[in-house]
Amino acid sequence: MPTLSHAPEQKAKTSLRPSHQPSAPARLGAGSWMIIFVLLLLLAATGFVAYLGWTLADGIEVSTAGYVAMAAGVLFSLIVGCGLMALIFYSSRSGYDEPPVLITSETNPKRADRPPSD
Repeated sequence: MPTLSHAPEQKAKTSLRPSHQPSAPARLGAGSWMIIFVLLLLLAATGFVAYLGWTLADGIEVSTAGYVAMAAGVLFSLIVGCGLMALIFYSSRSGYDEPPVLITSETNPKRADRPPSD
C-alpha cells in the first residue's frame, strides 16, 4: 500500500513560480503601426474598387453562357482544391513526407559482401 510521505515534496516541485524568461513587449512599435495602417488602406481601396464595380455595372445583363461558364469555373476550382487537399492528406498518412533514411550495408544483405566504395 503506497504512502503519502512524499506528497509535500511533490507539491513544492509543482508549485507555480514566475518564470525568468523575458515577456513579449506590451506595445507595438512604429513599424508595426505602419504595417497595420498600410494594410487598412489596402482594405479600404479594395472595398472602394468593389463598390465601383458593383454600382457602375447597372444595366449589363449576363447571358446564360456567362452563368454556365461561371458555374463551371467555380465547380472546377472546388474539384481541384478538394483533390489537392486529398493528395496532401494521402501523402502525409502514407509516409511520403517522412525524411529520407540512409540504408547501410548492415541492413541490406545484398551489399554486405561488397567492400565500401570511396
